[in-house]
Amino acid sequence: MSESQPRLSDILEAETILEGPSSRRAFLARASALSLAIPGVGAALAACSPDSAPRGDGSNRTSTERGTASEAAQDSLRHRNSDSKLDSTLLKGARHGNSSATGSATKDAQQSAYHRYDPALPPLATGGRLQVHFHAREVPLRIADDTVVAAWTFEGDVPGPIVHCQVGDTVEFTLTNEAVVPHSMDFHAAQIDPKTAFRSVPKGQSVTYTFKPKWAGAFMYHCGTAPVLMHIGSGMYGAIIVSPREALPAAKEFVLVQSEFYLAELANGVHAFDYQKMLSTLPDFVIFNGRPNQYIQAPIKVKVGERVRFWVVNAGPTHPCNFHVVGEQFDTVYLGAPPANSIRGVQTWDVAPGGGMCFELLCDVPGEFPFVNHGFGHGQKGGIGFLVVEA
Repeated sequence: MSESQPRLSDILEAETILEGPSSRRAFLARASALSLAIPGVGAALAACSPDSAPRGDGSNRTSTERGTASEAAQDSLRHRNSDSKLDSTLLKGARHGNSSATGSATKDAQQSAYHRYDPALPPLATGGRLQVHFHAREVPLRIADDTVVAAWTFEGDVPGPIVHCQVGDTVEFTLTNEAVVPHSMDFHAAQIDPKTAFRSVPKGQSVTYTFKPKWAGAFMYHCGTAPVLMHIGSGMYGAIIVSPREALPAAKEFVLVQSEFYLAELANGVHAFDYQKMLSTLPDFVIFNGRPNQYIQAPIKVKVGERVRFWVVNAGPTHPCNFHVVGEQFDTVYLGAPPANSIRGVQTWDVAPGGGMCFELLCDVPGEFPFVNHGFGHGQKGGIGFLVVEA
C-alpha cells in the first residue's frame, strides 16, 4: 500500500470512536457533514468533546494510542468532501496543512520561465469523440517577472488546458496523479455520479470516466478533493467549452478564466498558496488566465469588423467576475446554453464563482478596449487586459 494512502486500521479506529455510546459523539458524526460548507466546523465541534468520553474499545490503551485515535477522529470530522472519501487531510505523512509548498512545487523555482497563457479557443476535435489525459503535478509557476508560486496544476499550468467539444460529443477523460496529495477531477459539464467519477486518487494512480455534455456553454473543471477551497485556490482548475450543434455567427473566440490568488510570504524564492488567507477571502491577485496583467503586456488583437466571442469562466474560488469591456457593449450575452437565452445591449454582467457565460461584441471601432472585472477592488488586483482592434 502506498505510504500516502490512508490505512484501513486508522479509519476504522476513528469510526469506532465515533460510534461509541456517547450521544455527543453521535451528534459530532452527524455534524461532520457541515464541515465542507463551513470550513473547520468539524474540528471545532470535535474540540468540544472531552478526552474522557466513553470509548467503545475500552480504556486499556496507552496515552500515545489514545492521542493517535483522538487525532484520527478529529481528522475524520474535518473538511468532509461530497465527492470523495479519500480526503487529503486524512493521509498520514502527506498533510499539506495551510500551504501548497509540497513535493516538487518549490523545486528549482528560479529556473521557472514565464509564458503568456494563450486565450484562443482551440479547434474542435473531429469524429465526435475527445480523449483527454491530464496529469496532476506540483510545479513552481512564474506568474510575473518577479513572482513564482508553488502551484498544484493540471498538466503543469494554471489554468489547466482549455478543453473544447460539442454538445453530444463523447469525452473520455483520464486523470493520473503525480502529486504528493490525492487529487480528483470535477467537470461541471458532465452529468455523472460524482461519487464514482469524481473520486480522488493517490499518487501513482489514475481514474477514467466518460461523459457526453448535454448543454452548450462555458463550464469550469476543477479538483474536487477536500478541502476543495485549497485545491482550487492552489491552481487546480480550468475551462471546458461546449459549443452548440447549431452554428454560431463567425467570430474570433477567446477563453478567459478568472481566479483569485492568496499568497503566503516569500520563502526560498517562492510564494506558496495560503489556505488561511483563502478563508479570509482577501486575495492578493484577481486575474485572468493565471497571470496578473498579462493581456496588458501582450494584448488580444483583432481586426475592425470582426466579431469577438469571450467564453468567460469564473474559477473563484470565492468572488464574482463583473465582466465589462470599456468603450464597448456586448450586442449578445447568452444567459444559458447558446444560441438560446440571449439578451442584447449589455454593458456588464456578473459571472458567479463556479459559473461561466458567453459574451459577444462586434468590433466596428478601432482602438484599445480594456476588458475588466468591473468590481474594481478586484480589477485593480490584476483582473484587466486589452482588446486591441486594428484598422
